Amino acid sequence: MKGLFVKDLKLMMSQKNFLLLILAIVIGMMIFTDDVIFPLGFLSFTVSLFTVSTISYDDFDNGNAFLFTLPITRNHYVSEKYFLGLLLGCIAWVLATILGIITTVLKDTLPITDLVQSSLMILPIMIVVQAIMLPFRLKFGGDKGRIAMIGVLGGLEVITLVIVKGAEAIFNIDLVSLLDNLPTVSMGVLIAIAIIIALLMLLVSMKISLSIIKKSPSNHIK
Repeated sequence: MKGLFVKDLKLMMSQKNFLLLILAIVIGMMIFTDDVIFPLGFLSFTVSLFTVSTISYDDFDNGNAFLFTLPITRNHYVSEKYFLGLLLGCIAWVLATILGIITTVLKDTLPITDLVQSSLMILPIMIVVQAIMLPFRLKFGGDKGRIAMIGVLGGLEVITLVIVKGAEAIFNIDLVSLLDNLPTVSMGVLIAIAIIIALLMLLVSMKISLSIIKKSPSNHIK
């Protein structure tokens, strides 16, 4: 698995100019706008999803036919992709949070506690997006995988909207205002629960991906 990890890091280093461009855009947004939350999430999601691009590189020119002649198992392959995605996502998230804190202190745009709370809310969302994307990418391949992923994410957004609007219409409860008005301690507990649930979803996603790849031909992953 170490060899797979090194391979993927070298692949991503070939895209270092793009990563530096993303970082420059994020820093620019933080400097020239008062919103530090969006660039924080943007950097975290963009870097974490680079894992998907490594799967595309593996697929290119039937590269998996060669890759699986090496002394690796399909379990190693899937585990490495999840580890890589989580590691890159967390590194980008920490970097973005540090940049956000520095910008907030210099510009005095919002309390540090609000920034940290918003940053912590982004973390489980990032993990859940990875949990959704990786199985679809392994199952359906490039174009079909993107279409299926967009469909699922769109469906989740519709479900969330229905829950929020339904709670407001049926029970007269404004969930958005309720979350905004939660005490800091309650919000911290809620975020901790969300992170635990997200990690459990990632484990379930990994099991699904392992099942998918075990059913795939040895020279192709779709």
